[in-house]
Amino acid sequence: MTIDVADRRPGPRQDNQDPALFGQTPSQTVGPFFHYGLPWKGGADLVGQSDMGARPELFPEAHYVLNLSAPTGTPQGRVIEIVGRVLDGDGTPVPDAMLEIWQADVAGRYHGETGSDPHFVGFGRAATAEDGGYRFRTILPGSIGTDHAPHIAVSIFARGVIKRLATRLYFAGLEAGDATLSRVPAERRATLVATAARDDIWSLDFVLQGERETVFFDL
Repeated sequence: MTIDVADRRPGPRQDNQDPALFGQTPSQTVGPFFHYGLPWKGGADLVGQSDMGARPELFPEAHYVLNLSAPTGTPQGRVIEIVGRVLDGDGTPVPDAMLEIWQADVAGRYHGETGSDPHFVGFGRAATAEDGGYRFRTILPGSIGTDHAPHIAVSIFARGVIKRLATRLYFAGLEAGDATLSRVPAERRATLVATAARDDIWSLDFVLQGERETVFFDL
């Protein structure tokens, strides 16, 4: 018997990738170990070369091989700090969460877009401290369009959270006219708006659940 090559069909897979044998399974919850491996020294400083980002006290000195960030130059714009805490539903600080931020440059362009600031990557990552605190050093972003107020996209990773929690950070006094924020119930918009704590320092806590839960977006 001759079998035409074009008529050949693969047999069913007999491994754990075969959907006929193993159906869809739930995602793994985020464990505690990412906190040790993913944030890096300098990851929370989008402007300079400080050691913001990781928690060096968690690493033995002999094993401390994380590198500082290496900006190619000084980004344009007004340098600011963003500070706050990550809290659970009881208001208890979450000491081992991780935050990521993405943002446009001072002209409202993302990294890689035509005309974007070549010295500003617009991405940062930070671990929370024992008191749940986080801190980023960056620049005040520009608006990316007429319906967009200056904002920073934020993702939060934490133990027991199956998927990252995606939200935004706006700046009090600059948030008017934003199309996304206007869709959030008025009584909950404050959970997304940072307030000026001191000169060029903006503060916003993120609450993972409960009555004061931050508004998170289903992406």
